[in-house]
Amino acid sequence: MSKIKFELEIPIHASPSMLYTYFATPAGLEEWFADKVNSRGKLVTFVWDGVEEKASILSNKNDEKIKYKWEESEGDDSYFEFRIQVDALTKDVSLMITDFAEDEDEVEESKMLWENQIEELKHTIGA
Repeated sequence: MSKIKFELEIPIHASPSMLYTYFATPAGLEEWFADKVNSRGKLVTFVWDGVEEKASILSNKNDEKIKYKWEESEGDDSYFEFRIQVDALTKDVSLMITDFAEDEDEVEESKMLWENQIEELKHTIGA
């Protein structure tokens, strides 16, 4: 069964380079996303409540985007990506999140989870 891809666009008041560190570095991710994050090359281990989840970095472009793939979803095309988009005219910064869910119900659940996580990020960076 294929997963359902969804995207979120969230306006955020922060510079792309500062924002990028919160998605691409263990210290940044620990501030809002996971309890503990370890990185060895392209393999990243996220820890929540003592439970480890491993992901690999599929692609990475400084100050722009980073794409991860969960180890447990090796057999499908799913991934999650943080992309920083800057409006050419207004210079407004938006965070684009791409993720996948098992079914329609999970899409809504996942969107709410991401929105809560991003609220935590905004609080952390004072945006």
